[in-house]
Amino acid sequence: MAERPHLDFERPIVELERKISDMKDFSVGEDIELKGEITSMEKKLTRLRQEIYSNLSRWQKVQLSRHPKRPYTLDYIRMMSRDFVELHGDRGYADDKAMVGGFAYIDDRPVMFVGQQKGRDTKDKLYRNFGMAHPEGYRKALRLFRLAEKFNVPIIVLVDTPGAFPGIGAEERGQAEAIAKNIREMSRLTVPIVIVIIGEGASGGALGIGVGDRVFMMQYSWYSVISPEGCAAILWRDAAKAPEAAEALKPTSEDLISLGVIDEVIPEPPSGAHNDPKEAAATVKEKIVVALAELSAKPVQQLLAERLEKYRRMGEFEG
Repeated sequence: MAERPHLDFERPIVELERKISDMKDFSVGEDIELKGEITSMEKKLTRLRQEIYSNLSRWQKVQLSRHPKRPYTLDYIRMMSRDFVELHGDRGYADDKAMVGGFAYIDDRPVMFVGQQKGRDTKDKLYRNFGMAHPEGYRKALRLFRLAEKFNVPIIVLVDTPGAFPGIGAEERGQAEAIAKNIREMSRLTVPIVIVIIGEGASGGALGIGVGDRVFMMQYSWYSVISPEGCAAILWRDAAKAPEAAEALKPTSEDLISLGVIDEVIPEPPSGAHNDPKEAAATVKEKIVVALAELSAKPVQQLLAERLEKYRRMGEFEG
């Protein structure tokens, strides 16, 4: 049995899975009845998973959001929709491969998908720039948002980025302006917008496509003004302090639902979305379908007023 990619805190689970697999292979090869022992170990595995994943620290949840087998934007689009037609380019500079989007159908409803896309292997990670979009990526996203508005099609945004690309070229081409413009324009688009943070939601890189009528977070995703490593590097000049920074930032779905920053937490399969991507996608799709039904029934002026009020009431002021 080839060892699957895993995080440090998952090692006891992986080792027990390997033992169960070895026992199954041995019982078949040697024609020995080990059903009772295997069943007992499988029950132990279930308890172990529950124990580990119900006691994760904030830092461990951040790590889980970056699991190498976790489904990405194009995976969710493929599993949730049909007839996806990807659209390319910002019509000004280039086609940013870290930002993807296009028309598709969820059941019989046409929608516009937009989201960041990461890569699996080294070549693909470089091709997708690790899910970090340049300004042309945000301008492409805005072009697609306006196209959706033109055809009165709701927008579904899947957020998964460690941040907007901070390179010199990106800054020279107006990274901050592109993100700021998107935030302004998304606040007044006349079609429903549903945001789902499926993995990482870091800083302006997430906010640049993150203004919507409903904001959902996957159970093991995170959403914050900065990554734990970035915060640790600034405060302590030591990225190894990331676990402490994660505790201070409170970036998990549980934290943000309690703070009123998001609307709902989408539960993941046991051990995370990477262990059952189809189940995860089905749950996300269900939440999106319900949200779109509610939002599509609202008059445009009510939709816009509620979207603005949603962001106005965030935060508390102390005298």
